Amino acid sequence: MSNDDTTKSDINYSDIKAVNNTGGEALQYRISGNTRVCGLIGHPVGHTLSPDIHNFLAKQTGIDLVYVPFEVMPGTVKAAVEGAYDLNILGLNVTVPHKIEVIDALKDIDPEAKAIGAVNTLVRTEGGYKGYNTDHIGLKRALSAEGVDLHNNKLVVLGAGGAARSAAFLGAFSGASDIYVLNRNYDRAVALCRDVNDYAVCNGLESESESDKLCKPLRLEDYSLIDGDELIVIQASSVGMVPNQDAVIIEDEEFYERMQFGFDVVYKPGVTRFMQLATKHGKKNVCGLTMLLYQGIAAYELWNGITVDTKTANDCLCELKKALGPVEETR
Repeated sequence: MSNDDTTKSDINYSDIKAVNNTGGEALQYRISGNTRVCGLIGHPVGHTLSPDIHNFLAKQTGIDLVYVPFEVMPGTVKAAVEGAYDLNILGLNVTVPHKIEVIDALKDIDPEAKAIGAVNTLVRTEGGYKGYNTDHIGLKRALSAEGVDLHNNKLVVLGAGGAARSAAFLGAFSGASDIYVLNRNYDRAVALCRDVNDYAVCNGLESESESDKLCKPLRLEDYSLIDGDELIVIQASSVGMVPNQDAVIIEDEEFYERMQFGFDVVYKPGVTRFMQLATKHGKKNVCGLTMLLYQGIAAYELWNGITVDTKTANDCLCELKKALGPVEETR
């Protein structure tokens, strides 16, 4: 046998060195017969930072767990979830485009996830998985970390997609005084507001009067119709994301003057034009990296029945920033 040949006995399969998908520092795992598996299903998944979050948390909390991404094509989600359960997988995250399709594969669903109509976390239970939505939890924790409370405040949501749904429903869950959803496609804004208002009526948060609706749709160009100032604005669209980092969803600088706080769900680049305009007008703002972090932490806590402490969360955020590389700004 030549020196280049390797037999099965030469390989120590219990020591696995995994390099994160961004080329960052390698993490060392010791895989045993007791190691639990969690993962992410979506299409595509090659860009995900979720392994950076969960494998770091497993290392820091001393839990024998490894997290890996799984590419799952649309139309095969139910089979994938059933297979994961049969393989004794502890829990799964769900990303686009499967957050709605996965609901049909669940044994149970958390009431808030049911209201939002989207699931991003599956927790193993007897006989199947229970679905949760930790996106809105992640957003709430990210806002709280900045001292922002939606209760009795006016919330403006820019966009009407998945992130906007989480933001608008968070406003309802948190007791916002008014919620405005602005979108280029007005019909999508109307549909989202209808869902939020139906939830609000069913839970005694508003009357059935058309003139007293909690959540109000507007065309994007009609932002001047929003009543009052001191607005908490969540930029929940993909506008401004790499490679279109020079774009901004609203150009008019008067809009930014009316804000008290701005949150951009985009985290690449780390400083978007939306954030730059908010800063120009003296308004505090932050990118979506902390939302990504805290939605992941919430899922990890659900899977393992623990609470991640503040230091570990902050250390994990530092790891994410290193994985992303130097902060990019728009020109």
